Amino acid sequence: MTGSPTSEGPIHIERRGAIEILSLDRPDALNTLDEPLTFALRDYFAGLAERLDVRVVVLRAEGRAFCAGLDLAGWENDGSRGELQHYWRLQRAIAGLLELMRACPQPIIGLGHGAACGAGFSMLLACDVRYGAPNLKMNAAYIKVGLGGCDLGCSYFLPRLVGASVASEYILTGRFMAADKALSCGLLSEVVPVEELLDKGLELAGEMVANAPMGLRLTKDALNRNLDARSLSDAMAVEDRQQVMMLMSEDFAEGVAAFREKRAPEYRDR
Repeated sequence: MTGSPTSEGPIHIERRGAIEILSLDRPDALNTLDEPLTFALRDYFAGLAERLDVRVVVLRAEGRAFCAGLDLAGWENDGSRGELQHYWRLQRAIAGLLELMRACPQPIIGLGHGAACGAGFSMLLACDVRYGAPNLKMNAAYIKVGLGGCDLGCSYFLPRLVGASVASEYILTGRFMAADKALSCGLLSEVVPVEELLDKGLELAGEMVANAPMGLRLTKDALNRNLDARSLSDAMAVEDRQQVMMLMSEDFAEGVAAFREKRAPEYRDR
């Protein structure tokens, strides 16, 4: 089923069954994060906690870039705050967006093309799976403008995805990582032509939604928690509790019956 696309300010949403395609829609500004775009994204990801009929999100962007970073001029300071408070609000607004992306129960498939710099890079890192076009170029741009290189979760996500040495190379220099390098170090799952990116993302999303809804949500939760697990025992404790919960579900019984009967399961999220 293809839903009607809707535009909500600087984002564009299209529903396809249990999948939503979320597009950044400031192409003339290379989808840089200004205040309206940032808060539209925050509202969207915060709302997903109560929208369990949406089971996977495909994140992409209109125009020739995924997100070229921060639009500093796009954040209003009406004079009611001092400069320190203005920049603290800006910083926490974008950092909070990345936390909401990780906290939402739906897996997020990121589709990157063109420039993904600074905050745009961090948004891709916060996705659960990433595909990229051959023209994708990413960097932790913060250090290039006189700031520290560790910003917006980059120092958390990148070492976990590519290892400390590669992460340090790119964070300490701010140099661009090309799509082929990102593929070779595991940051991207696949590089596909830009015109095939959406189909690739939807194909993977379709495989995800074929699984039990609660099982999919719990799997994202366990993966997130176990990235920071202190030990194998701690990781397995999370897994054990989740599996026992699912063993008691109607969807588990349906999955077993469907397997035995050689048919597709009909899950009901129960």
